[in-house]
Amino acid sequence: MTAARTPLIAGNWKMYKTEREAEDYIQALLPRVSSIDGADVAVCVPFTDLRAMVDSARGSRVEVYAQNMHHEPEGAFTGEVSPLMLSDVGAQGVVLGHSERREQFGETDRALALKVPAALAAGLTPILCVGETESERENEDTDRKLRQQIKDDLVNVPSERLTDVVIAYEPIWAIGTGKVATPEQAQEAIAFIRALVGDRDAQAAQGVRILYGGSVKADNAAELLALPDVDGALVGGASLQADSFAQIVGAAAAR
Repeated sequence: MTAARTPLIAGNWKMYKTEREAEDYIQALLPRVSSIDGADVAVCVPFTDLRAMVDSARGSRVEVYAQNMHHEPEGAFTGEVSPLMLSDVGAQGVVLGHSERREQFGETDRALALKVPAALAAGLTPILCVGETESERENEDTDRKLRQQIKDDLVNVPSERLTDVVIAYEPIWAIGTGKVATPEQAQEAIAFIRALVGDRDAQAAQGVRILYGGSVKADNAAELLALPDVDGALVGGASLQADSFAQIVGAAAAR
C-alpha cells in the first residue's frame, strides 16, 4: 500500500444491536481506538442506531456509516431512506451492494450505478462491495464477475471522484462462513480490481482504497492487511465485539 492510502477498518454490524447495545459498544470501543494512529475507523450500523452513534462518536476518530440507501433524495419509496436523510442525521458514509443486499433483496448493478454517485453527491463515502460466489470461483469466472461489477457500478462516477469511493472485495463464499481467501487469492483479486480502476484512470487506481472482507478476525487480520494492495478491511462478525474490532484496527495501524 502506498503511504497516500490510509487504511480503513469498517465494521459492518448487519442487523444487530439495539440502541442500548450500540451505546454500550461505542463506550467500550472509543477508549480502545482513541490512541491508535495510522488507520481510519468506521462502524456501519442499522438505521435505528445512526443518530445515537453519531452523537456518541462525535469528536472521536470513529466515523458512522449506514448499511444501505435509496438513490433518490425523496419520493414515494415506502421503507427506504435517502442519501440526504443519512447526511442530515450525521452519517459520513454508506455500504452499498453488499452481497446480502444483492442476493437476498435483489439489489442490481443498475441500482448501484445510481446509488454510488448519489452517495457522493450527498457528501457520503460509499463502500462499494463486489465479489464472486463459490461456483463462480470454481468455474474460474472471478475476473469476469469483478470486471462487470466494477464497470457497471462505477459507470456514472466521474474519473476525478473515483478515489472518493471505497471498494470492498468480499468473496461471497467467505462471508460468515469461517472460510477466508488465502493471502494469494485476496491479493490477486484486489490487484485485479485496482487494474480495472486503472483502465478508467491510472492516477485514481493508485489512490482508491480497496478493502478485503470475508471472515476477517483479530487472528488473521495482520496477514491480510500486510498485502500490498489491501487498504483495510470490511469486518462482519468480529466487529460486533469492541475488543476484537479494536485489535483489527490496531493491526491496520501497525502494518
